[in-house]
Amino acid sequence: MTTPTFDNRDGFIWFNGELKPWRDSTLHVLSHALHYASAVFEGERSYNGKVFKLAEHGERLIKSGKILDMTIPYSAAELDAAVLETLKANNIVDGYVRRIAWRGSEMMGVAAQTTKINVAIATWQWPSYFKPEERLKGIRLDLSKWARPAPNTAPTDAKAAGLYMICTMSKHDAERKGYADAMLLDYRGHVAEATGANVFFAKDGKLHTPTPDCFLNGITRRTVIDLAKARGIEVIERTILPEEMADFEECFLTGTAAEVTPVSEIGQYTFTPGQICKTLMEDYMALVTGQKDAVAAE
Repeated sequence: MTTPTFDNRDGFIWFNGELKPWRDSTLHVLSHALHYASAVFEGERSYNGKVFKLAEHGERLIKSGKILDMTIPYSAAELDAAVLETLKANNIVDGYVRRIAWRGSEMMGVAAQTTKINVAIATWQWPSYFKPEERLKGIRLDLSKWARPAPNTAPTDAKAAGLYMICTMSKHDAERKGYADAMLLDYRGHVAEATGANVFFAKDGKLHTPTPDCFLNGITRRTVIDLAKARGIEVIERTILPEEMADFEECFLTGTAAEVTPVSEIGQYTFTPGQICKTLMEDYMALVTGQKDAVAAE
């Protein structure tokens, strides 16, 4: 059975304040966002009919828009309500949510101060795609040739579409080599993150994770830090040099799509998914599916 392309599906997309048929939710080829990457977005997951960290995602979209000089014409609360409306319209219980805001086609050029800021929300079925026993085998990552940019060269605090260009190139390179994903260093040569997920390493019962000073401090990342601390696991946020990966015992990625995914290899460095990976993977899934009480606020 062939999976339908994303432009040709049944259902509805929330588009500038109203639900529109999926196939009618289009934009013009001269939209500013297509040419100049003036777009911000959010990726979210619905588990058992409830969107995990719904309000935080809405607030981050507004913040990302402000960083890109885009005033999103809806409040975070209005967008949260629209997410739930769209899920209901598409009968989604376990699925993915994509909110996006972008500059329209009113102006074509670098300057676009009078362009309309459009907002859309799409949802689709997306159950967890790894069984726990399969996930614990760990995925293989390549080391990308691309680096995360410095904060004074790109809006690294925003979930901005343009920042994902190097992620696509890195992931394509990795997949051609037989890897599942890629790990990017930052502009200083420090370990940063994967193409769409933060990274953690374990050694001697402690977790180590790069300081998010030139990439997003992910919502899932913060959640997993709280889960670890609730277990009495010390979490150390610090600069991590590539050669240090040789000494770590375990490694895993965190993100809305990745959830908590153990890693068995990053380039020449190998890891063995163990008890810390297993515990935090189970705790995270219990939390997002409502089997575990919410952890302490970030």
